[in-house]
Amino acid sequence: MDAVEEVKSRLSIEDVISEYVQLKRAGRNWKGLSPFSSERTPSFMVSPEKQIWHDFSSGKGGDMFSFVMQMEGLDFKETLELLARKAGVDLEQYRTKGGQSGGPDKERLHEILELATKFYQTQLSSNPEAVEYVFRKRQFTKDTALDWRLGYAPNTGTALIDFLKKRGYDERDIKLAGLSSRYGSDLFRGRVMIPLCDQQGRVVGFTARILKDDPNAPKYINTPATPLYDKSRHVFGLHLAKVSIRKEKYVVLAEGNLDVIMSHQAGVRQVVATAGTALTEQHLKALSRLTGDIRLSFDADAAGLNATERAIPIASKTKVSLSIITIPSGKDPDELIKQDVDTWKKVIQSPQYALDWLVGRYKATLNLTTAQGKREFSDVLLPVVKALNDPVEQDHYLGVIARDIESSKEALAAKMAQAATNQTAKPLKRRMAEIVLPPKPVLEYQKQQDHFLSLLLHQPTLRNYLEPMDKDMFSREEAQSLFEFLRDNPDFKGTGDANQAALRPLEMYVKILLVQYEELYQGLELTELRYEAARLQARLVEVYVKDQKQHLAAQLREADDSESHTLLIKVKQLDELLKRTAGGM
Repeated sequence: MDAVEEVKSRLSIEDVISEYVQLKRAGRNWKGLSPFSSERTPSFMVSPEKQIWHDFSSGKGGDMFSFVMQMEGLDFKETLELLARKAGVDLEQYRTKGGQSGGPDKERLHEILELATKFYQTQLSSNPEAVEYVFRKRQFTKDTALDWRLGYAPNTGTALIDFLKKRGYDERDIKLAGLSSRYGSDLFRGRVMIPLCDQQGRVVGFTARILKDDPNAPKYINTPATPLYDKSRHVFGLHLAKVSIRKEKYVVLAEGNLDVIMSHQAGVRQVVATAGTALTEQHLKALSRLTGDIRLSFDADAAGLNATERAIPIASKTKVSLSIITIPSGKDPDELIKQDVDTWKKVIQSPQYALDWLVGRYKATLNLTTAQGKREFSDVLLPVVKALNDPVEQDHYLGVIARDIESSKEALAAKMAQAATNQTAKPLKRRMAEIVLPPKPVLEYQKQQDHFLSLLLHQPTLRNYLEPMDKDMFSREEAQSLFEFLRDNPDFKGTGDANQAALRPLEMYVKILLVQYEELYQGLELTELRYEAARLQARLVEVYVKDQKQHLAAQLREADDSESHTLLIKVKQLDELLKRTAGGM
């Protein structure tokens, strides 16, 4: 048995989920209100028998691991570690299986960092200069200092190391935790200590702020890369912000850790930070598990401008909406909150889409009436536009830039193409997941696919409705795979069937579809099921045909006579497909 199965054997899915959702027994299953949408009628189902959950309102579903990943914003490894602790499973015995050497003892490193945090907290109260900085200059309250576990590193050589050695920790582990320098002394000295925590609130490192600004010393020192801390992945404050992020449905990404702490103190808790402006794909992916609406509050200087340029393509790749918060008078969030917290609340509610903000910034700094200004304007913006994943968005911003410099889109497209020597033609057919549709239609379309497949999976007599369809009519990979399996195995009967092993990679998806069938269609007459299968088939084909005809229409506008003939034949075939399925209703 591997670690995942061991955890599942010790924890019941309903117990894990009931920590987040109030569940009530509903026959063999449990029911509750969806944690992913605002609903009054419970549509969230948990099946202890199948060890899965499914949310009918949002279309989400999976096992206990996927649920905790959704709720906590964790990746799979972090979720395994969290649930293993809850189940009392020692993951080290699985990591070292087969005689392989295990990695660093992360639990021991966590113990060291926890002790260091308590040490620094104790030192804060006994240092008048640190007390003056934290409570009077920064204006943090006692509760804030306790919530964020603020501390002070004494300005002596080995105070922390001596403290940890007395408790049985050796120099190797202390260094591995990122607490000692190359010379064997304390890494942090004479600084206010701000713990960096993972999403479960466990300390993984520190940011250390100097008490008195010194031109010869860095203002901040961060924990170096360790087995627990990676600045390219770590999001500061996420453990205290995730509940508010999920509630407000957006997150504010500030530049400084102290900005985050002050915002939380003022009651605005959907605020986090990264290490300066070094925003990475891993940061955005971590935040995207909680919300797709990410608002940057970086300084409006050159570093902030460059960071925004780098972030826009990353946001496009990770499919999140990136916008910019502009603070009046050039203040940072900390200053604005102290002066007028209501204005802070107002500005974070009025962000500007990132690329629109970037265009506006360069329009304000470059002279667009000159050839040089127009060249520089297109030089800085076209690489950002080129890196966008969405062709519709690319086309829109080519038009914006063309209008601003009084040029043509064709000229800009030619300039952008010079940098791309290997242009490949896009296929005619696209999977539906790539279609840019508002979230609700996409969600409804995916639900219809699942409901259609749940009928055909459970009722072999309905599989004749697969005949005129194509796998590209399904947006997700698991739906496409199941479609192909049912098409190739029309007599598949489920349990005991010789072909059942082929469905093993789709086990979770199949279980979810069976729960859907039980909830939606159990007890209906075969005639009613046939009508529902025909209705869903017609709807899926209708959306697919509409999408394909839009692409063909775009190609027809640029096609020559011979290409037009081929494209028109394809349009006719799509019309025939639509008539054929509509007639089956």
